[in-house]
Amino acid sequence: MPFGGGNKCGCCQKTVYFAEEVQCEGKSFHKSCFLCMVCKKNLDSTTVAVHMDEIFCKSCYGKKYGPKGYGFGGGAGTLSMDTGESLGIKHDEPAPHRPTTNPNPNAAKFTQKSAGSDVCPRCGKTVYAAEKVVGGGNSWHKSCFRCANCGKGLESTTLADRDGEIYCKGCYAKNFGPKGFGFGQGAGALAHSQ
Repeated sequence: MPFGGGNKCGCCQKTVYFAEEVQCEGKSFHKSCFLCMVCKKNLDSTTVAVHMDEIFCKSCYGKKYGPKGYGFGGGAGTLSMDTGESLGIKHDEPAPHRPTTNPNPNAAKFTQKSAGSDVCPRCGKTVYAAEKVVGGGNSWHKSCFRCANCGKGLESTTLADRDGEIYCKGCYAKNFGPKGFGFGQGAGALAHSQ
């Protein structure tokens, strides 16, 4: 304990006396300073998440440092349009989606075997083991492993392939599934196809 009565607060750097002390990760805080760095909610030992010297509530910590992308929503089936810009998160613009422009669907397979390494059918570049995803009989980059129609990211269990191209199940059903009365979009809807 430093000279002067108590430890210094990890937030305001003023002396923390025993009656108002909250400890976290070996640091002392005033009860009134033990707040989320983003939303300013009061924290306790069950709601705090620490990153370096910063303290957050679990929700703000998850938005700033948690996993991103499809399947990591706000919970209970909610869709959040919060991009995290208020947390200082910068988003890189993804490269525009380009469907494979392969006139011969088997050309990628011949290229792979002749070159001795895997070539991505979407971008035509070499696929290394660290970024390799296998689907539809080909090796793809993780960033290229997307539906040829809508650009949605795919997994090996959620894809359908046709003529060397990969699709999400929804686009595959729309483009190649049965057509006509009784094969609508669900819930009795009748879709107008052109």
